[in-house]
Amino acid sequence: MLTYRVTVATGTSYYSGTNNYIYVTLVGEGGASQRTNLDKWLQNDLERGSVDEYDVSSETDLGSIWWVLLEKVKFLVEDDWFCRYVTVQTPSGKTHHFPCYRWLSENVTICIREGTAKRPSDDKLAVLQSHRQTELEERQKLYRWKVWKPGVTKCIDAETEDDLHQDVKFDNDKRLDFENSLHVALGELFLKKFVNMFGYTWDNLESFQRIFWRVKSPVGNFVLSHWKEDWFFGYQFKNGSNPCLIERCKELPNKFPVTNDMVHKSLGGSSLQKEMEKGNIYIVDYKILDGVPGNVIKGNQQYIAAPICLLYQDPENKLLPIAIQLGQVPGINNPIFLPSDPENAWLLAKIWVRSSDFQLHQIVYHLCATHLLGEAFCIATLRQLPAVHPIFKLLTPHTRYTLEINTRARSDLLGKNGVIARVVASGGSGQFVIAQRAFQSFTYRAMCLPDNLMARGLEGLKEYYYQEDGLKLWFAINKYVKGIVGLYYKSDQDVLEDIELQAWLTDLVQEGFADLPGIEIPVTFRSREEVIKFLTMVIFTCSAQHAAVNNGQYDWCCWVPNSPCTMRQPPPAAKDDFTIEYLMESLPDMSQSAIQMAFTWHLGRPLPNKLLLSHFEEEYFTEEGAKEVIAEFQEELKQIEKQIRERNEGLALKYQYLQPSNVENSISI
Repeated sequence: MLTYRVTVATGTSYYSGTNNYIYVTLVGEGGASQRTNLDKWLQNDLERGSVDEYDVSSETDLGSIWWVLLEKVKFLVEDDWFCRYVTVQTPSGKTHHFPCYRWLSENVTICIREGTAKRPSDDKLAVLQSHRQTELEERQKLYRWKVWKPGVTKCIDAETEDDLHQDVKFDNDKRLDFENSLHVALGELFLKKFVNMFGYTWDNLESFQRIFWRVKSPVGNFVLSHWKEDWFFGYQFKNGSNPCLIERCKELPNKFPVTNDMVHKSLGGSSLQKEMEKGNIYIVDYKILDGVPGNVIKGNQQYIAAPICLLYQDPENKLLPIAIQLGQVPGINNPIFLPSDPENAWLLAKIWVRSSDFQLHQIVYHLCATHLLGEAFCIATLRQLPAVHPIFKLLTPHTRYTLEINTRARSDLLGKNGVIARVVASGGSGQFVIAQRAFQSFTYRAMCLPDNLMARGLEGLKEYYYQEDGLKLWFAINKYVKGIVGLYYKSDQDVLEDIELQAWLTDLVQEGFADLPGIEIPVTFRSREEVIKFLTMVIFTCSAQHAAVNNGQYDWCCWVPNSPCTMRQPPPAAKDDFTIEYLMESLPDMSQSAIQMAFTWHLGRPLPNKLLLSHFEEEYFTEEGAKEVIAEFQEELKQIEKQIRERNEGLALKYQYLQPSNVENSISI
C-alpha cells in the first residue's frame, strides 16, 4: 500500500467552509487511489481559510497523476464548499499542484486537472482529450448566450444573479458590500431627505452645495471651483471620466458652419484654416444622440441634445471651446454659441454639452465598450476553453465577477424601474437606441488603444494623460501576453492547430458579436502576433479601459451642474441672455441631483476587496516560466506607478485613474 500526502485549501471568503462530507480520489496512469473521506475525527477541518493535510492510500503506484476527483455528500443540511486548490505529494516526494477555485454544491463530483497548462495537442491520451471535451460540454450547458437587445452584443442567459452558477457569482463579502453601498452612499453623503423631492427646482447654482458639502473627492472640490472656466471645460475631454470622444479636426464638417469671423478672436487673431493645418483644432461630435427619444419621468419630459463642439489648443496647451452647436442640422433655430455670447448663454451651451457627454459616457464608453464587451469575452472563455488551457489561465482573472455585475446592471440599474430610468435623460428606450447605434459603429481597430488614438489623430494633443498612461499600460499588458503566449505557442502553426482557441474566437464572432457585422474581428487566428494583439485588447478592455471610464464618475459628476444626468428644458433655439431661473429649470431637480451623486459614488468608489492588475489571488499558472513572466509584469507596473506618481506631483489636478494601484484586473463594479 502506497501513501500520498494530499493538502486541501478552503476558500477565504465567508461561508467557504463546509460541514458536509468531502471525498477525494486520485486518478493517474496507474489507476485510482482509495476513495478517502476528508474528515478527521473531532477536528474542525475544511473551515474557511483552512489548509488541511490528509493521507490517501493506493494499492498501486499511480504514476503520472492526471486529476483529482472531489466529491461532496450532504450531511444533514446542504452546505456548499469552496476549494482553492489541492496539492499531492507522491511517495517519491514529488509535489503536484491542482488549481480548483470552484464551488461544490449539493451532491456533486468535480474533476480537476494538474496545473501544467496544456493545449489540445499536448494531451495525447484519449482519456485526457475526453476530459477536456466533457468539461466544455458541461460548461456550455451552464453558460449560454442570450439576446439582450437586438443590435448589441449577446449576454449571459440569466434574468437575475440568482440564475448564475455559483462559480461566477460574487463571494459573500463582495455581495454584502455591493448591496449595502447605495444605501450607505445616501447616508454618507447626507442625501436621503432629497431623494423624494422630485420636481423641486434648486434656487440657484450655489444651492447645489446643499448636497455637496459632505463630498469626499479632491477632484470634485476642484470641479466646483473651476467648472465654469473654458480651459477646464476643455480639459475634461482629455482627462475626465470620458476621454474617448475627442478627435483632431482636419476639415470642418458642412453641418457645422463655423466661420473665421466667429472664432478669429478666440484664436488669438489666427485663422481657422491655419490652426487646423497646425493640428491645433479638435472636435467633439455627439451625432450618435441625434433623434434619441428623451426619457419621461413621472410624466415630465426630459431632453437630449446632439451637440458639436469645436476646441482650440492654445500656445499654453489649454484646450479651449471656441464654438458650440447644440443640434446636428444648422439653421436659424440652431445657433452656434460662442465665448463672446452673453455669459449665461455660453454657460448653458457648455452645460448641454456636458449633459450629452454624460449620456454617451455612461451608455457607450462605459456600458458598451467595457461591460458588455467584457461579458462576451467572459462567456466565450467559459464555453470554449477548459481550465487546463493556457489562454483560460491567462484570461480567467480578468473575468472575475463580470457576469454578476452585468446581470445586476440589466435588472437593477438599466431595468424599467432602475436608477437610469428614474433620473437620466437617456433612460427608458433612449439607452437602447444609443447602445444599438454605438455597437453598429464599433470596430476591432477602435477597441485597440494605439489604433484608436491614431485614428482620432491625437498625437499632438498635449497634457492628454489618458493617452500617456493608457499606452504605458497597453504595452505592458502586450509584453506580458507575449511572454505567456510564447511559452505555449512556438510557431504560427501552433496557433492554427489549436482547435479550442479557434473555437473561442468563432464563438465570439458568430455568437457574442453576431449582431455586429461591421466589427471586423478576424474569423481565424493565423499567427501568434494576431493572438497577442487580440488578447492584449481583451485584458486592457477588462482592466485599464474600465478603470479609465469608471473610476472617475463621482469625481466629475458629484458637482451636478458640471455633468447633469438630464436636462428638463429643451435645447435653446436662440442665444438669449438666459436668466438664472431658466438655468435652474433646465438642470436636474433636487431628487435627480441627489440620486446622480449617490449612484455615481456607488459605481465609482474604491472597492474594499479589489484585485489589482497583475495581482492574482488565484494561482492558475503553476509553471516557473509563467510565474517569471507574471513577476516581470508586476515589476513593470511598479515602474509605471512610480512614473505616474512623479508626473502627478507637479500637477494641480492629478490624473490617477490609470495608476496600476487603481486598476482592477476585471470589471467587477
